[in-house]
Amino acid sequence: MTRSSNIRLRTLLMIGSALTLAACDGAKNIASPGEGAIVVPPPAPAPAPAPTPTPTPTPTGPAESCPTGTTNVGVINNLRNCQISGTITGGLTLANIRGVVYSLSGRVNVGIDLGADPGAPAAGGQQGILTVDPGVVVFGSSGADALVINRGSQIFAEGTATRPIIFTSRSNMEGGVNASSIGQWGGIVLLGRAPIHTCVGAGATPGTVNCQSAIEGLTGAFYGGGSPADNSGRLAYVQVRYPGFEVSPGNELNGITFGGVGSGTTANFIQVHNSSDDGIEWFGGRVSHKRIVLTGADDDSIDTDLGFKGLLQYVLVVQRTDGGDRVIEADTAGGETKTPRSNPRIANFTFIGNRTPDSVLLRGGTDYGLTNGIIRNTTATGLCLDIDGAQTAVTTADAPTDEAGAPIFRSVIFGCSGAARDESDVPLASITPIITGNNNLLPPQTLTLTDIFLPGSFETAAVATNPRTAFTGTGTFFDETTFVGAFRNAADTWYAGWTCGVGTGATACTAAPSPIQ
Repeated sequence: MTRSSNIRLRTLLMIGSALTLAACDGAKNIASPGEGAIVVPPPAPAPAPAPTPTPTPTPTGPAESCPTGTTNVGVINNLRNCQISGTITGGLTLANIRGVVYSLSGRVNVGIDLGADPGAPAAGGQQGILTVDPGVVVFGSSGADALVINRGSQIFAEGTATRPIIFTSRSNMEGGVNASSIGQWGGIVLLGRAPIHTCVGAGATPGTVNCQSAIEGLTGAFYGGGSPADNSGRLAYVQVRYPGFEVSPGNELNGITFGGVGSGTTANFIQVHNSSDDGIEWFGGRVSHKRIVLTGADDDSIDTDLGFKGLLQYVLVVQRTDGGDRVIEADTAGGETKTPRSNPRIANFTFIGNRTPDSVLLRGGTDYGLTNGIIRNTTATGLCLDIDGAQTAVTTADAPTDEAGAPIFRSVIFGCSGAARDESDVPLASITPIITGNNNLLPPQTLTLTDIFLPGSFETAAVATNPRTAFTGTGTFFDETTFVGAFRNAADTWYAGWTCGVGTGATACTAAPSPIQ
């Protein structure tokens, strides 16, 4: 081997030894960048996800039992039927319980009449307080089934816009109603201690604590007194479907009856649908309302009597097409000189009537006021208005000058074939000056209503009147609106969600209701 070969051999052996030492010292000598690869251990495997628990199914079907104060009478429409009956004294709550619906058995009294004078309760009287939770459904099976809140007692039935309280009929619960169904249970009656002008018994002075009367449709149920601010409770977001019942000719239960109910009572966001008698009837009293919907009444939708002095704002009335009478019937004949006089005030209303010869009847015992409204009569020859009897001006402390005499019309659109009836007792020549001017629009008018009652371009262009200006002495109850009709425009759908059968896409009133949780 030559010298040069030996040198090459030793060099190779030294290189090999160095590589071997480097390999044995890998944990202490980590290569710099460019000098070798860094070996990174693989990450630990992710833990397996915990199994998703199986969701607990929402209970369905009838509840196992009924709450205290009610009676288990079986199942209806896959719901536990919990019945109330007799007289409620003390307190009772109809709670919103999954799988529970409530029913009335006969006339259910809330309290025993405490009489006209809150300072001297009637012997044997007892107070009752009924509370109904949002979303609850209550039904009656016949005309004998009615809910009566007696003087001195109260009801608190306050739903919400998405969870209305529904009072209806057994047939509706069972899916057995149609658009013509009416009068399938008795309805709701509230009796209070506010003034009225017609008294039973001799010697009583109208409008005082000694003046009381028996409510129509019931026996032994009295109302009236001397407490204008009497409080019968609160109603809100309530539907009353298929009520009303004729006990005897001329003696009927309405959808809701307010007898001598005072201004301390709150009753807003109320719908009465397909009553066989009036939608709502007021006998005296001072209760006021906002946002009332009356559909399909077979008699009058609004009936005011015996010295009713209430204020209403935002009112929609749609009369039935296969029956019904007037949108308004105000007072009875022969009451022209009685006091306290009726003087209801209604602002922002839309009335869709379907009756010949007229839609609104005002008799001589009432001093009505209508502002910012639409009266439509859909019949070819139907008129808007009939005024009967002398409008006798009576100026007393109870009825100041602005509340006595001829009716008041401000910013009313008369959408009928003619404005008013021409009769011998009150000829058209006497009515014309009452309805002329003051931003009223007399026939002929071409309405542009859509979806039956929502305002179009013609209605939204009409000139409104401030209700507080139109009706002096009404305080701050009325909103100071700047539009004519019940709705500001077609997007003003304050009825949506809590009513049935009103507007495009609404829940049908014929649909069987269930409690809304």
